Amino acid sequence: MDSGYGETLRAVMRIRDGAAPAETFDVASAGEWLAFDAGVRDLGDRPWLLCHAPEEPGRPAGVLERPGGVPGQLGGEPGRPGRTLLDRLRGRAGSKAAPPAAPPVPDAPAIALCHPDGRVREAALDAVRTAPELRPLLVVRCADWVAPVRAKARAALAELPGDALLSSAELILRLSRRERGDFALTLLKDALREGAAAEVLALTARPDRATYRLAYRIAVERGLLTPMELATTAATCGDVTLQDLCAEAAVRPGATPDPDAAAVLGRLLTARAPRVRAAGVTALRRAGRHGDAEPFLVDRSGVVRACARYVLRQGGIDPLPVYRGLCAEPAAHPAAAAGLGECGDRATDAETLWALLGHPLPSVRVHAISGLRALDVVERERLTPLLDDPSPAVVRAATRALLPDAAGIPEHLLRERSGPERPRAVRVAADRLLRAAGQQKRPAPGYR
Repeated sequence: MDSGYGETLRAVMRIRDGAAPAETFDVASAGEWLAFDAGVRDLGDRPWLLCHAPEEPGRPAGVLERPGGVPGQLGGEPGRPGRTLLDRLRGRAGSKAAPPAAPPVPDAPAIALCHPDGRVREAALDAVRTAPELRPLLVVRCADWVAPVRAKARAALAELPGDALLSSAELILRLSRRERGDFALTLLKDALREGAAAEVLALTARPDRATYRLAYRIAVERGLLTPMELATTAATCGDVTLQDLCAEAAVRPGATPDPDAAAVLGRLLTARAPRVRAAGVTALRRAGRHGDAEPFLVDRSGVVRACARYVLRQGGIDPLPVYRGLCAEPAAHPAAAAGLGECGDRATDAETLWALLGHPLPSVRVHAISGLRALDVVERERLTPLLDDPSPAVVRAATRALLPDAAGIPEHLLRERSGPERPRAVRVAADRLLRAAGQQKRPAPGYR
């Protein structure tokens, strides 16, 4: 039903005519069940579409007998068709106004479970006991806005075995965002905490993000994954929440026997994600390997560099002299310039960083600008020429450094650099600085 509302209504009609949900839409998708539920509810103003039209002699096919005994009219007293509807519309009440009649019950249990009338939904919940394929709709009804429906659905869901909820985990998590959707989530968490380990680990492979995150949290809580498995997941997955969870669990004190600790740390320290490397570097302190943090002083990530400085200081090593020595050969360690600015001294180290702005390697120039920003010694006149640097990375770094003082840059210099003949990185930098200075960019010649 991904194609839209029309496809959803066609699925509702097919199920009304006797098709099973599995023949109509992807029953493994939480979104499909929710779309089906909403599609049935949207037909509340056309309830005759939700029921089969009984074919009787003298009645055209598709015309329903509605309350009051008059085909095609919305109820009323004999001889006065439509009186009940008119009374309701006019707000009349009293002995002459008949109580609202119960709506016709759809033949398809799936339709009845989503019916706009709460009485129909409540009665249809009994069908779920003999129709396990409709359990996703039982989960939906646990968050129903009608209290009797909600209470009956919750009682029925609580009677099911815990493993029956696992197939609906994605749906349960989607519904948990609703105001009354916490009941099924509590049951699911209990089932995962008490169920078989294989079932929990199977959920970690689900593509839905909320589902695999919950499964991993329970797996970590129960100790179902080895530290190496956790470290591998942290190092290879792209989900930052999962990276933090697994990396922290992998290096938790007591999580790894001594022979395996080095391998686990090695896996974390070689990860591509900076937050995973940072967790590994921080764990070096608990392992008593303070000196092994020194190579990470020149990591490309500032977070990792900060963790490395912390670990070295905890081991009694001052990182500042190390940085000063590394900056003597910046080509081998470009990020040393950024690290020097992060822990250096303005009076002593600023000129070293200014000198590195003329280095032939763009990476050294970029990190030198970062170091100057960290030392808070950015000088507009000395940094503005780098807006013409041949490296786009250097131009972007210089732009970020100049943004706080953009109003002090002569406007004509920026206007010249925003011309169409300039490289794209230079034009973008000039436009950003003009906006930061409160100057509106002028349209290019011939622009309409």
